[in-house]
Amino acid sequence: MSDSRRWTHALDWNLLRTFVVLAEERSVTRAAERLLLQQPSVSAALKRLEEAFGCRLFERGRRPMILTPQGETLFCECRSLYGAIAALEPRIAQPVSAIAGTVRLNMVTQVINAGLDEVFRRLHAEHPGISFSIDVSTSYDIVRAVSQQIVPFGICLLAKPVSTLSCQFLFREDFGIFCGPGHALFDAGAVDYAAIRSEAWVSFACAELANSLEPMLSLRLGADLASRVVMSSSDLQEVRRFIAAGIGIGILPVDAVARDVRDGHLRRITLTDQADLGADVYFIRNPLSEPDSAERAFIDAMGRFEPAP
Repeated sequence: MSDSRRWTHALDWNLLRTFVVLAEERSVTRAAERLLLQQPSVSAALKRLEEAFGCRLFERGRRPMILTPQGETLFCECRSLYGAIAALEPRIAQPVSAIAGTVRLNMVTQVINAGLDEVFRRLHAEHPGISFSIDVSTSYDIVRAVSQQIVPFGICLLAKPVSTLSCQFLFREDFGIFCGPGHALFDAGAVDYAAIRSEAWVSFACAELANSLEPMLSLRLGADLASRVVMSSSDLQEVRRFIAAGIGIGILPVDAVARDVRDGHLRRITLTDQADLGADVYFIRNPLSEPDSAERAFIDAMGRFEPAP
């Protein structure tokens, strides 16, 4: 054992409490009264502590008692130590949740939201026995899986709530049309609707194309868009890869690709005659399913969801 660890083990930590009270009262008499001790006991405790540290902690013969520079340093450290110990009490006193289990959840790719992150953080803190199994899918497949009770929960994009499901609106996600450095529109300014009508598109995939286009449905492109989709995937990173490579233009969540825009890997195309794109994000579940204790805890946690400011 090192000398420092041996010294720490040998130290009587009750002496530090006596010292703190002495430093606060600046009087042996008042410190003894507060500690319910005799004055000689307080003086002896101070002597033992000074011997342990090998220095004087109070100036001798001064009334009220005045701390030496070493005493000031120790007093400051003791207050930090006592503050840390006090902060432990409410954390340790919390009962450990007996709820355990796995929450299965299907989500659309790259949902970035501080409020949703807080739900997961709070649920883990309250119920550390709960684990998560999360699969990424398209909104169409998520609705189908929850409707058929294949999975209990989904977080997806919806144009409007599904009447047969319990649908909780979470937040509005901002989308934009993007292109890569090799694309002809990368250095262009604002363009009109006609400029993108004939472009090749990179899109999110799904079993049915109309549902795979997600917020792309907000564009006035019509059904002929299907013939110009050159790549599709349910993985945002793969969609982003093909857009950045200049193979086509596509719609991406603004927050998810903010760093790519800053780094010059993507550029958002501004349309002069198109309103901003967006999609509503919902938490969905099947009201006919019977949740277990872990799933019920997750439902309660989602009920306390607060959108990020």
